[in-house]
Amino acid sequence: MNLGCRVNRVETDVIASELERHGCELVPESEAQAIVVNTCAVTGEAEAKTRKTVRHAAGLPGCPTVVATGCVASLFAGELAAIADNVVVEPDKARVAARVLEHLGIVDGAVDDSGSVVSVTPTPTGRMRPGIKIQDGCDNRCTYCIVWKARGASRSMGVADVVARVRDAQSRGAHEVVLTGINLGRFDAVAPDGTRVGLPGLIELLLRETSIERLRLSSIEPPDVTDELLRVMGKNPERVAPFLHVCLQSGCDATLRRMGRVYDTAYFADVVRRARQAVPGIALGTDLIVGFPGEKDEDFEQSLAFCRDMAFAKMHVFRYSKRPGTPAARAEGQVDPHVMATRSRRMRELAQRMRHEQALAHVGREELVVVQYPGRGVTGGLFDALVDPKIALDSLVRVRVSSVMDDGTLVCAHA
Repeated sequence: MNLGCRVNRVETDVIASELERHGCELVPESEAQAIVVNTCAVTGEAEAKTRKTVRHAAGLPGCPTVVATGCVASLFAGELAAIADNVVVEPDKARVAARVLEHLGIVDGAVDDSGSVVSVTPTPTGRMRPGIKIQDGCDNRCTYCIVWKARGASRSMGVADVVARVRDAQSRGAHEVVLTGINLGRFDAVAPDGTRVGLPGLIELLLRETSIERLRLSSIEPPDVTDELLRVMGKNPERVAPFLHVCLQSGCDATLRRMGRVYDTAYFADVVRRARQAVPGIALGTDLIVGFPGEKDEDFEQSLAFCRDMAFAKMHVFRYSKRPGTPAARAEGQVDPHVMATRSRRMRELAQRMRHEQALAHVGREELVVVQYPGRGVTGGLFDALVDPKIALDSLVRVRVSSVMDDGTLVCAHA
C-alpha cells in the first residue's frame, strides 16, 4: 500500500520488485500474508491516513504481517508499532523486503541493502513508465514541512548507477523513464571521469550513454530551473519530455515568505518566461496550497490571479493541513476549513479551465505518446491521450491530435 508522493511510489515499486524476485506475488489484501505500507508524513491529514491504513491492514482476517516504512515510520516508529502485535516498523526502505521475507519464513531472502534495485516496465504495481529515484533528502526548511526531518539531508545516487538503471529499464522494454527525487534539482554526483555532475550534466550523459527514447523529470524547485537545464531540454525536444512540474505553493509573496520559500512571484514568473522561451511548446505543472495560515482573502485572490497568468497545464491543489512539529502548525491566523474549501474549489476550477485551454493548443500537432492502458497513454507534456486501442501497451507511438475532450484529454489518430 503506497501513500504519499511520487518518490514513495518509486520506492514501493523497488520493494515490490525485490519481493517478486524472491518468489513473492502481488495479491488482493484479503489474501495477503504480508502487507507493506509506505507511509507519508507530509501533512497531519496524511499521517492520520497512515495510521488508519496500518490499523486496517493489521486487522484483516488473515492477520498478515504489516511492515510499515516511509516517513511516518522514520518519525514515529514506536507509535506505529504499538498499533498491533503484527505490525513491524522498518524505517530503512532498503531493508523492507528482507523484513517481509524474514516474517514469511523465507530463509533464502538476502537482499541488496543498498536500495539500488529499481523496478522497470511493467512495474509489479502496474505502472508502465518506471521511475528511478536519483536523489533523496532535502536541505530546505519550509515552515509547513517535516519531510526534511524524515528524509535527512540531500544526497544523490552515483552517476554510473543511474546509467545502469536506465539501461536496465530500457532492456526490459521501457520507452520512457522518470527521474525522481525529493529535491530533484539538487542532484550532485561524481561522473566516471571524476567530474562533478548536476542534473543538466546527468541528462546529457544519459542521452549520450543510453538510447532511452524519452527521459522525464518529476517535480523541481524554481531555483533549480537553470538556463543550463533549459538549454539541455531545448536541444533534445523529443528525448527529454517537454514538461516541468515547478513547485509554486502560492502566488502571493506574503504567503511565500510565511512558508519559508526561497523565491518570490517575480522570480517564478521569470522561470516560466525562460522555460517557454528555451523549450517551445513546454507544458508546465505546479503544486499549490490554499488556506495557509495567515492567508487573507486578498492574498488568495493574488495567488489565483498569478496562477491564471502562468497558464499552467497541470495543477495539484491542496488545502493546507496542519503538520504537527512544524512552525506553520503553531502560527496565528489558521484559516477556517469552510473558507479553505471554497478557495480550493475556485483554484481547481481555474486549473481545469487552464488545462483545457492548454490542451486545445495541441490540436493539429503531432505528439509522441507512451501507451499505458488499452487505448490510452500520455504525451510528452503529460496530457492524457486517447489512441487506437489496438496499439500494444508500453508502445511509444507518434500520433496527431484531432480534438480535445472537456477534461483536457487529447483525442488522437496515427500521424
